[in-house]
Order: sequence, then C-alpha cells, then structure tokens
Amino acid sequence: MTLKYNNSYINEVSTVAGPYVIYGPFKYDETFTDYYDNEETFEKCEIKNYIKCINILLGKCNKSENDIDLIISSDLLNQLMISNFMMNHFNIPFFGVYNACASFCEELILASTLIDSKKMNNIITATSSNNLTAERQYRNPVEYGYQKKKYQTFTVTGSASCLISNKKSNIKITTATIGKVVDFDVKDSLNMGKVMAPSAYETFITHLKELNLKPEYYDLILTGDLGKYGKTIFNELFYKNFGYYLSNYEDSACMIYDNNDKRVLAGGSGIACINLVTNSYVIPQMISKKYKRVLLIATGALMSVTSVNQKMSIPSISHAVSLEVI
Repeated sequence: MTLKYNNSYINEVSTVAGPYVIYGPFKYDETFTDYYDNEETFEKCEIKNYIKCINILLGKCNKSENDIDLIISSDLLNQLMISNFMMNHFNIPFFGVYNACASFCEELILASTLIDSKKMNNIITATSSNNLTAERQYRNPVEYGYQKKKYQTFTVTGSASCLISNKKSNIKITTATIGKVVDFDVKDSLNMGKVMAPSAYETFITHLKELNLKPEYYDLILTGDLGKYGKTIFNELFYKNFGYYLSNYEDSACMIYDNNDKRVLAGGSGIACINLVTNSYVIPQMISKKYKRVLLIATGALMSVTSVNQKMSIPSISHAVSLEVI
C-alpha cells in the first residue's frame, strides 16, 4: 500500500554518534568515544545519549516540550526498554513502535499520516541503537569473544531524531509504501543482508508500480541496512528482473563506517543506522540541492531472542518513504 502526503515536512534533525560510527565519513551534532560514556552499564549509556539527542533537536528547532504533540520512538532492546526509560525524562505523549531496523520509516509514515490528517502539528520521530546492548541480546555475550563471520554486520552506536511538522520547509515527505512481511526461511541471525534484501526489493518494486515510476525518478535510492552482501543481493534481484544495475542506489550500512576498518565486517546495522545516514548525509545533500528526490527504504529483521534460540526462520519487513525538495 502506497500513501501520498500533502502537508508533511522535515523541519529539523539531530544526531548523536558513538564508537566506530564517529570515525566514518559524516559529521554529527554530538559524539562520545566510550561504550559506557561515564555510565554504569551499556544500557544506561544508550538511554543517556538518546535523551541528549531529543534535547539537541528541541534546541535546534527552538521548541519546548509543550510544542510537541507526540514522540514516536524505537530501539532494539526487549519491550523497547531504551525508549521507555528515555521517555521518563519528557512530559510528551509517546508511541513506542517496533519493526526492527525498518522502524525509522515506520515512524515517518505514522507521523506523516497523523500530520496530514490534521490531527497533530509537530511530531518527533526517534531511533537508537548501541552495539554492545544489541549484540549481547541477540547474539552472544560480548565478553565471549566469538569468531565473527565476514557477512556479519556491526550494530551502530548512536541516536537520531527528526521533527516532522505541517510547517513548510525545503524537504517534504511526499509518499510512503507500507511493506509486507517476507520470509525466505533464512535462520542465520548473523546474515542480516540475506534476510532483509528480498523484503527491501519487494517494497521497492511495489512503490514503483503503484506510483507508475521508474527508478531514475530518484536521485538516490537508499536502503538500510543490508550491508555489503545484502546490497549485492538487492541489486542482483533488480538486474535479474530488469536487465541492468541501479546506478543511483546505495545502502546506509555500507556508508556509515570507515570502509578501511575491517572490524565492522559487512557494514552497519541497527535501528539508528539509516536514520543517522539520512540526518547527517541525505538531508544536508538535499538542502544543498545535490539530491532533489530521495527514496528511503528501511529494512528490518523481525527476530527475537526466543525465535533465534528456537532456530526459527527470520521474517523481514521493509517500508519506503520518499523525500522531495520543494
């Protein structure tokens, strides 16, 4: 299903980035260099910097909590632990959502739908992930030091937020395609690219068909976060059906880290990955008008600790949102 919006704009964005991410190619509003960042646990570090990210956004757009109708937030921990504790510090109505790493575009869709219906005026969307909180929940205890596989992605550490409003700005949210759950019976929780590439491709093709568009309509098509191997699978699926490779396609997981750093393996992952790349790279490029039309396709692996331990397959979902300079 594809929706069209008439009155939804990105007014301002904020970013906070942590270890490994800060050595990549992009600039962030604030950074930290240690996974604890003077806190007792990795989780408390993530909560602290998530709060900081929201406060930075409020400061940049010169708004108080009373000006915000709703915060829509997501993270990777069980029962949205990080979001819940972060929202303890804000007197603002709250929606917690979870579509794994597809949550960024899910949030934009919900916010734009509420704003376009004239039910609300100002909504903050926010995402957060932390390498060490996510890795030890979904994979192995980080202290274990297991041998990683080359196709494994490396969860990004950072937070990002956007102010979505009916107040006109240079960047408009124009359309959104809501994805469907896809399951190709992949059971390897380390191979996120293989899990998510089919759903990203299906959402992309649905978006083009329902709007009668060609890929060349967009200056940039950005998936997130398939990594090196998932990006190749996505492009091969397109080539198999259309006979050529996409020249305007990138993946946020392949962009966020220093490409010479072998420790990050196949690239980034995590709910904040595509949001950090969008806020620190895509939005500035649109403001400078290098890109006038961008399609974001956020990708999510819908696994849980229980499903992984029971050796179940990993379904995935992807949502697409288009941004245009006006």
